[in-house]
Amino acid sequence: MNKLTFGILFLAVFGWLYLTFAMDKNKVTTTEDKEHCNDACGLPMDDAELRKILSPEQYRITRMNGTERPFQNAYWNNKDEGIYVDIISGEALFSSTHKFDSGTGWPSFTEPLVDGHIRELKDTSHGMVRTEVRSVHADSHLGHVFPDGPRPTGLRYCINSASLRFIPKEELEAEGYGEFKSLFE
Repeated sequence: MNKLTFGILFLAVFGWLYLTFAMDKNKVTTTEDKEHCNDACGLPMDDAELRKILSPEQYRITRMNGTERPFQNAYWNNKDEGIYVDIISGEALFSSTHKFDSGTGWPSFTEPLVDGHIRELKDTSHGMVRTEVRSVHADSHLGHVFPDGPRPTGLRYCINSASLRFIPKEELEAEGYGEFKSLFE
Protein backbone atom coordinates (compact mmCIF):
# COMPACT_ATOMS: atom_id res chain seq x y z
CA MET A 1 0.00 0.00 0.00
CA ASN A 2 1.55 3.34 -1.01
CA LYS A 3 1.64 6.41 1.24
CA LEU A 4 -1.19 8.23 -0.58
CA THR A 5 -3.56 5.27 -0.31
CA PHE A 6 -2.65 4.82 3.35
CA GLY A 7 -3.20 8.53 4.01
CA ILE A 8 -6.61 8.53 2.37
CA LEU A 9 -7.62 5.37 4.21
CA PHE A 10 -6.39 6.81 7.52
CA LEU A 11 -8.36 10.05 7.03
CA ALA A 12 -11.51 8.14 6.05
CA VAL A 13 -11.33 5.88 9.11
CA PHE A 14 -10.47 8.78 11.44
CA GLY A 15 -13.33 10.86 10.00
CA TRP A 16 -15.79 8.01 10.41
CA LEU A 17 -14.67 7.38 13.99
CA TYR A 18 -14.94 11.08 14.84
CA LEU A 19 -18.41 11.41 13.35
CA THR A 20 -19.56 8.20 14.99
CA PHE A 21 -18.16 8.61 18.49
CA ALA A 22 -16.79 12.08 19.18
CA MET A 23 -19.62 14.15 17.74
CA ASP A 24 -23.04 13.92 19.29
CA LYS A 25 -24.82 14.37 15.97
CA ASN A 26 -28.21 15.02 17.50
CA LYS A 27 -26.96 17.14 20.37
CA VAL A 28 -29.47 19.80 21.27
CA THR A 29 -28.47 22.29 23.90
CA THR A 30 -31.49 24.33 24.78
CA THR A 31 -32.50 26.78 27.43
CA GLU A 32 -36.00 27.22 28.74
CA ASP A 33 -35.67 30.94 29.37
CA LYS A 34 -35.55 33.55 26.64
CA GLU A 35 -32.53 35.35 28.11
CA HIS A 36 -30.28 37.00 25.48
CA CYS A 37 -33.08 36.71 22.94
CA ASN A 38 -34.13 40.36 22.65
CA ASP A 39 -37.70 41.39 21.86
CA ALA A 40 -38.14 39.16 18.82
CA CYS A 41 -38.44 35.94 20.84
CA GLY A 42 -42.18 35.93 20.43
CA LEU A 43 -41.39 33.44 17.70
CA PRO A 44 -42.26 31.61 15.61
CA MET A 45 -43.20 34.23 13.05
CA ASP A 46 -45.20 32.95 10.13
CA ASP A 47 -43.52 32.59 6.76
CA ALA A 48 -45.15 35.69 5.24
CA GLU A 49 -43.94 37.84 8.13
CA LEU A 50 -40.39 36.50 7.83
CA ARG A 51 -40.33 37.20 4.08
CA LYS A 52 -41.21 40.83 4.86
CA ILE A 53 -38.38 41.38 7.36
CA LEU A 54 -35.61 39.32 5.74
CA SER A 55 -33.85 39.96 2.46
CA PRO A 56 -34.29 37.17 -0.13
CA GLU A 57 -30.73 36.01 0.63
CA GLN A 58 -31.32 35.98 4.41
CA TYR A 59 -34.55 34.02 3.92
CA ARG A 60 -32.88 31.51 1.58
CA ILE A 61 -30.09 30.87 4.04
CA THR A 62 -31.97 30.85 7.36
CA ARG A 63 -35.13 29.09 6.19
CA MET A 64 -34.05 27.01 3.20
CA ASN A 65 -30.66 25.91 4.59
CA GLY A 66 -28.76 27.87 1.99
CA THR A 67 -25.10 28.82 1.84
CA GLU A 68 -23.78 32.20 0.80
CA ARG A 69 -20.78 32.67 -1.45
CA PRO A 70 -17.38 32.66 0.25
CA PHE A 71 -15.48 35.96 0.42
CA GLN A 72 -18.64 37.77 -0.78
CA ASN A 73 -20.51 38.21 2.47
CA ALA A 74 -20.74 40.84 5.17
CA TYR A 75 -18.64 39.42 7.99
CA TRP A 76 -16.01 37.04 6.60
CA ASN A 77 -13.32 39.68 7.06
CA ASN A 78 -14.88 41.74 9.86
CA LYS A 79 -12.18 42.58 12.41
CA ASP A 80 -14.33 44.83 14.63
CA GLU A 81 -14.98 43.88 18.25
CA GLY A 82 -18.53 42.93 19.16
CA ILE A 83 -21.04 40.11 19.12
CA TYR A 84 -23.03 38.35 16.43
CA VAL A 85 -26.73 37.71 17.01
CA ASP A 86 -29.38 35.72 15.15
CA ILE A 87 -30.85 37.85 12.34
CA ILE A 88 -34.40 36.79 13.31
CA SER A 89 -34.50 36.34 17.08
CA GLY A 90 -31.64 38.53 18.21
CA GLU A 91 -30.29 35.75 20.43
CA ALA A 92 -26.57 36.17 21.14
CA LEU A 93 -24.63 33.53 19.21
CA PHE A 94 -20.95 34.37 18.70
CA SER A 95 -18.30 36.86 19.80
CA SER A 96 -15.43 38.46 17.93
CA THR A 97 -13.24 37.20 20.80
CA HIS A 98 -13.78 33.66 19.42
CA LYS A 99 -13.53 34.62 15.73
CA PHE A 100 -10.55 33.57 13.61
CA ASP A 101 -9.48 33.66 9.97
CA SER A 102 -10.08 30.14 8.68
CA GLY A 103 -9.26 31.07 5.10
CA THR A 104 -12.64 29.73 3.96
CA GLY A 105 -14.36 33.04 3.17
CA TRP A 106 -17.00 32.68 5.88
CA PRO A 107 -16.94 34.00 9.44
CA SER A 108 -15.47 31.27 11.64
CA PHE A 109 -15.59 30.91 15.40
CA THR A 110 -14.08 28.45 17.89
CA GLU A 111 -17.16 28.33 20.11
CA PRO A 112 -20.62 29.81 20.68
CA LEU A 113 -21.00 32.83 22.95
CA VAL A 114 -23.91 31.50 25.03
CA ASP A 115 -24.44 27.85 25.93
CA GLY A 116 -27.91 26.80 24.88
CA HIS A 117 -28.38 29.14 21.91
CA ILE A 118 -26.95 26.71 19.35
CA ARG A 119 -28.11 23.24 18.43
CA GLU A 120 -26.29 20.75 16.27
CA LEU A 121 -27.94 18.33 13.84
CA LYS A 122 -26.68 15.62 11.51
CA ASP A 123 -26.70 16.91 7.92
CA THR A 124 -26.41 14.35 5.11
CA SER A 125 -27.21 16.72 2.24
CA HIS A 126 -24.98 17.03 -0.83
CA GLY A 127 -23.58 13.52 -0.39
CA MET A 128 -21.67 14.42 2.78
CA VAL A 129 -22.08 13.87 6.50
CA ARG A 130 -21.69 17.16 8.34
CA THR A 131 -22.92 18.77 11.53
CA GLU A 132 -25.38 21.57 10.88
CA VAL A 133 -25.60 24.48 13.32
CA ARG A 134 -28.98 26.12 14.01
CA SER A 135 -30.10 28.77 16.46
CA VAL A 136 -32.37 27.43 19.18
CA HIS A 137 -35.02 30.14 19.44
CA ALA A 138 -35.53 31.06 15.77
CA ASP A 139 -34.40 27.72 14.33
CA SER A 140 -32.29 29.65 11.81
CA HIS A 141 -29.83 27.68 9.70
CA LEU A 142 -26.48 29.24 10.60
CA GLY A 143 -23.93 27.00 8.92
CA HIS A 144 -21.86 23.98 9.99
CA VAL A 145 -19.30 23.03 12.62
CA PHE A 146 -16.15 21.11 11.70
CA PRO A 147 -13.46 19.43 13.84
CA ASP A 148 -10.57 21.31 12.21
CA GLY A 149 -10.44 24.54 14.20
CA PRO A 150 -7.69 25.98 16.36
CA ARG A 151 -7.18 25.49 20.07
CA PRO A 152 -8.66 25.56 22.62
CA THR A 153 -11.74 23.81 21.18
CA GLY A 154 -10.44 22.36 17.92
CA LEU A 155 -13.77 23.39 16.37
CA ARG A 156 -14.57 25.65 13.43
CA TYR A 157 -18.08 27.06 13.42
CA CYS A 158 -18.37 28.10 9.77
CA ILE A 159 -21.30 30.53 9.73
CA ASN A 160 -23.24 32.37 7.02
CA SER A 161 -23.10 36.15 7.48
CA ALA A 162 -26.67 36.43 6.23
CA SER A 163 -27.93 34.59 9.31
CA LEU A 164 -26.24 37.10 11.62
CA ARG A 165 -26.40 40.72 12.72
CA PHE A 166 -23.24 42.27 14.15
CA ILE A 167 -23.46 44.45 17.26
CA PRO A 168 -20.28 46.54 17.73
CA LYS A 169 -18.93 46.65 21.29
CA GLU A 170 -19.75 50.37 21.50
CA GLU A 171 -23.45 49.63 20.86
CA LEU A 172 -23.91 46.62 23.15
CA GLU A 173 -25.58 48.59 25.96
CA ALA A 174 -27.91 50.53 23.65
CA GLU A 175 -28.92 47.34 21.81
CA GLY A 176 -29.73 45.47 25.04
CA TYR A 177 -26.59 43.34 25.20
CA GLY A 178 -24.75 45.23 27.95
CA GLU A 179 -23.95 42.03 29.83
CA PHE A 180 -21.38 41.21 27.12
CA LYS A 181 -19.39 44.45 27.48
CA SER A 182 -16.97 42.77 29.87
CA LEU A 183 -15.70 40.59 27.00
CA PHE A 184 -14.02 43.65 25.53
CA GLU A 185 -12.63 45.37 28.62
